[in-house]
Amino acid sequence: MQAAIFHGPGDIRVESADKPELESPNGALIRVTHTAVCGSDLWFYRGQSDRESPSRVGHEPMGIVEEVGDSVVSVDVGDRVFGPFFISCGRCEYCRKGLHTSCVHSDSWNGDNGGAQGEYVRCPEADGTLIRVPDRHADDEDTLRSLLPLTDVMSTGHHAAVSAGVEAASSCVVVGDGAVGLCGVLAARRLGAEQIVAVGHHEDRLAIAESFGATHTVSERGETAIEEVKAVTNGGVNHVLECVGATSSMETAHGVCRPGGTVGYVGVPHGMGEGLDLSPFFRDNITLNGGVAPVRAYAEELMADVLQGTLDPAPIFTKTVDLEDVPEGYQAMDDREAIKVLVKP
Repeated sequence: MQAAIFHGPGDIRVESADKPELESPNGALIRVTHTAVCGSDLWFYRGQSDRESPSRVGHEPMGIVEEVGDSVVSVDVGDRVFGPFFISCGRCEYCRKGLHTSCVHSDSWNGDNGGAQGEYVRCPEADGTLIRVPDRHADDEDTLRSLLPLTDVMSTGHHAAVSAGVEAASSCVVVGDGAVGLCGVLAARRLGAEQIVAVGHHEDRLAIAESFGATHTVSERGETAIEEVKAVTNGGVNHVLECVGATSSMETAHGVCRPGGTVGYVGVPHGMGEGLDLSPFFRDNITLNGGVAPVRAYAEELMADVLQGTLDPAPIFTKTVDLEDVPEGYQAMDDREAIKVLVKP
């Protein structure tokens, strides 16, 4: 099969790779029909995080089940499914409490499982991981495009909103205008927020934030951004969604959060160990809540909204490529020419 393989910073190649084979009675083999390039993929692409080279990449799979193990009961051959970025068993203590990302049998889509930016993936724990798309929607391309973000960014934006305590008639600030931040705006609107301030640096992305429900947008940086947010929110908010993962974005999150408020942080940390001062959060009794999103816990309720037409994160896909053009997709996202790239093997 063909798969995208990381060979070092700035070097993604689509090459021949071994097709994964079913090895467990709990597993399933999936032919990938839709996947994506994630903003978190850019950290190893830019050399800002370590990754083994060569290694297969991709963690947002959607496709058709081609084979299932004897113990699998929730999906069958021919079903359309999508999978969260973490593989989980659904049986252990952490899965049962909705924390699938801490599953004792957790696994990734990379390595021997095939890499989701490829033609096939193996899911060792089908029942605990895969979400089946109802048959009546299984071949509707517009619906599938709207469901694909649930594998990661839409569910992560939702986790930020839930972690921040966003509720009906509340005011919140979303820090970050990447795909997760934009989905955070959608999630806050879905939870009933009355005032949503989106903070970012790209006018085209902030325009999407407005279409997603942001009531105000702020494109300034640093203290200027904090002052502008405070001006439109009467001194700050109790609910902040931090969707970047940098020291500067966490400082902005603190700056716009009222004492006693909550920051829901979901941005993949990069560089925070080099200067984030937690004392302001401590001093103002600001709660830090969040982390890696347990997508499997959210996927079905979010899918229900997509299928009934009340949730549509598809506009975050601003570029579509074939599998052979995945390197072009990485470059487009690295150059800020695309918010998120849809890949159709």
